[in-house]
Amino acid sequence: MAHLQPFHALRYDVRRVSLADVVTQPYDKITPAMQERYYAASPYNLVRIILGRSEPTDNERNNVYSRAAGCLREWRETGVLRQDSAPSLYLYSQRFTSPGSTGKLERRGFIALGRIEDYSAGVVFRHEQTLAKPKADRLNLLRATRAHFGQLFMLYQDSGEIESLLAPKANPDVDLRDEYGVRHCVWQISDTGVIDSVRDAMKDKQLIIADGHHRYETALAYRNEQRGKSAATWQNNPSPSDCVMMTFVNMNSPALCILPTHRVVHSLGSFSETDFPAAAHSFFDVDEIDAALDANRAASMLRESGRAGTSILAVSANRAFLLHHPNPHAAPEVFAGLSVRQQSLDVVQLHKCLLEKVLHLSEESIRDQQNLSYIRDAGEALAQVREGRANITFLMNPCRVRQVRDVAFAGEVMPQKSTDFYPKLLSGLTMYALD
Repeated sequence: MAHLQPFHALRYDVRRVSLADVVTQPYDKITPAMQERYYAASPYNLVRIILGRSEPTDNERNNVYSRAAGCLREWRETGVLRQDSAPSLYLYSQRFTSPGSTGKLERRGFIALGRIEDYSAGVVFRHEQTLAKPKADRLNLLRATRAHFGQLFMLYQDSGEIESLLAPKANPDVDLRDEYGVRHCVWQISDTGVIDSVRDAMKDKQLIIADGHHRYETALAYRNEQRGKSAATWQNNPSPSDCVMMTFVNMNSPALCILPTHRVVHSLGSFSETDFPAAAHSFFDVDEIDAALDANRAASMLRESGRAGTSILAVSANRAFLLHHPNPHAAPEVFAGLSVRQQSLDVVQLHKCLLEKVLHLSEESIRDQQNLSYIRDAGEALAQVREGRANITFLMNPCRVRQVRDVAFAGEVMPQKSTDFYPKLLSGLTMYALD
């Protein structure tokens, strides 16, 4: 069911640039400080294309998108970027230590072109909601550059057969460490026999988008635009825009790591840390705990309590509470339209019960992040509330891979920022130019 193919990747010429100076984290993980650091690292850093600086004089003809297209054109013309001569797959290995642990892990996948499918086709499944604004931004960039620069992180399921077909037999073509200490290695695979074996093995696979929902739906929208321009011929003559660059990873890999994304609520018109536990008790058992707990203690407590089901830590300026064992008799309208599968997710319990019902945040305000920030680092989330920059922080356990699988294959979605797969796939290791 999954159709993939090799491609002539556009890649940085390592004789011209140091690869570690030009690749980046995914665009949506680049903070303003990271953007400045990337700009300073090299005049050829990919940030100039995927997340360029806005200028006060920007207009319809001169803006971040036109400058991105100009950079791409110039770098190709001058040989900074070169296209591989042979159609290839690219084995991609990431060796890392998961935050909060000491064990070394290696996650392997491979980069190829995957055919863009409508969700209704039952080949590609999403697991998170998307927002209109990021998709409009990525669509403008794709229209301007006609190229894909970042990897879509796709999950498939098998017992390791496909990974065994791609076992590396030489030193990698790419070997670098990113700013988080993750080691990234890439091997170009042009052997047609290996490629055909991988393609055959993937034909019966269904795919789940792990990371890159906005970029997948952007590619889908762009494909539809291009089909609209030649609706009579696209079925017999597939276009380059019918495919997008993907990294495929086995969801059964023991190195598939999901981190929690904590919620920090700020700028509420009124908030009482005295009233909060009573209101939360309508939905959970509530235990008051030591308000001085640190991030490590919080993670340990959540992990232990989470063995029995949903557990959430709520921390305000002077108090802290462990919320557990959701009340099965809570008002049924809280979860209207949601399956039992979705209701069992910690993140859904948090959003529906605590954010919407206890703190009275609307779905729209949550979607637009009006009073809500998403933070990976528990220490930072605690610091914000203790320093008076937030009203209350909610710390969570990570979502499990099987929960992602079950929700996605059921055609359902989680709230945005429900999963944080770690480490991220670097942007700029390979690129897919439509022209």
